[in-house]
Amino acid sequence: MPEQSFLSPAARSRPLNREPERAGDYVLYWMQASQRVLENPALEYAVERANALCLPVLVGFGLTTDVPGAALRHYAFMMEGLAETARELKRRGLRLALLRGAPDDAALALGGRAALVVTDRGYLRRHRAWRARVAAEAPCAVVQVEANSVVPVEAASPKNEWAAATFRPRIRRALEPYLAQTQTRELRRDSLGLELDLPTLTAGPELLAGPGIEPRPGPVTPWFQGGTAEALRRLHRFTAGPLREYHTRRNDPGLELQSGLSPYLHFGQISPLTVALAVRDAAGVPEEARDAFLEELIVRRELSFNYASYEERYDRYEALPDWARRTLAEHRKDPRPYLYDPQELDSGSTHDPYWNAAMREMRITGSMHGYMRMYWGKKILEWSPSPEQGFAALLTLNDRYFLDGRDPNSYAGAAWCFGKHDRPWQERPVFGKVRSMTAGGLRRKFDMETYLRRVDALTPQD
Repeated sequence: MPEQSFLSPAARSRPLNREPERAGDYVLYWMQASQRVLENPALEYAVERANALCLPVLVGFGLTTDVPGAALRHYAFMMEGLAETARELKRRGLRLALLRGAPDDAALALGGRAALVVTDRGYLRRHRAWRARVAAEAPCAVVQVEANSVVPVEAASPKNEWAAATFRPRIRRALEPYLAQTQTRELRRDSLGLELDLPTLTAGPELLAGPGIEPRPGPVTPWFQGGTAEALRRLHRFTAGPLREYHTRRNDPGLELQSGLSPYLHFGQISPLTVALAVRDAAGVPEEARDAFLEELIVRRELSFNYASYEERYDRYEALPDWARRTLAEHRKDPRPYLYDPQELDSGSTHDPYWNAAMREMRITGSMHGYMRMYWGKKILEWSPSPEQGFAALLTLNDRYFLDGRDPNSYAGAAWCFGKHDRPWQERPVFGKVRSMTAGGLRRKFDMETYLRRVDALTPQD
């Protein structure tokens, strides 16, 4: 195992305004995207600055129910993680101030007494807008620390990359200095007794009751339990077994060789660095298997951060490459052998047993085998009256059912189904030069009956 190196959290930081640090009662860590204690550079930066200022650190979180597409499923998973995070913060002498309301309102309310506001980074429009408002209105310095990527976006590339082929060499050149843990520092002053003049909440399932949260789709606890401890358990299981075959058999839907970590990465309940180092250092794993997984974790996942950061229309049809929109337009009037409306898609009522099984897996578990997720998206394009309608239907289902919906990675994956980050292929009806996938291709490559049996055995919880 390589000797572990450490990276200062300042290496991932950048100021969001020109205000100075000032006299205050605490340093505020506004936790939003990185909902964890373990390997959290934003938290450690706040601790470092608080120690230098002889102040405690207050951790603040804004619990909003105004997230388009989010339902009880997503909030229950997040709350399981936040309850664990609150306990871990307390063990370190840190108080979590959980406020109900818009995250930017919570940050500004708590920032009124802060010497400094530290926050983690979000990549979507609403996340950037929250941070921009706090930076503009806070009476003190606001510093953002990128904690949910291995390589910060701007360090990887200064522009919207065309594809993985152009992004890969850039991020690989930048990678090595960032493959280092963040050093955990002891607090000089704890914040457990800190008094606030704001109504705060205790993280727990009771917060999910009442109006504001769509009750369906419901929780997926039998399949995914939120929190860092469960994420680490899954990581250990993966590196001890499935990882060894990842390079050769990961695409087979009948096998369970996926890591299952995507929801935990989405909510920031585990750091991608923790995952990357565990995969790098796992014993008895072929180098090809490590490379295959790290390609997805670092190159592909962080290509999606590049996309969301540099393309303002990341969740819109207009963001697709010109060649893709042009070829889809040329085939707009091609006959569709099958057409399904949004309700039929939502219920999984198509002629295709493999697609219906994928929908069933998603509706019940909040997840889907990665290869089937590509097939699922391609078929929505094929079965929709127009590519624009197909794109909208795909994103609606993505955000409603997947635990990792509303994420740069899932938005880039949806756009990939329509040609983003890909190249032109042989021209076909409906798809034009956009890559297609077929049921026959699934049968030739995999034992799809095994997949159907596995999904059929799933028992709905709501």
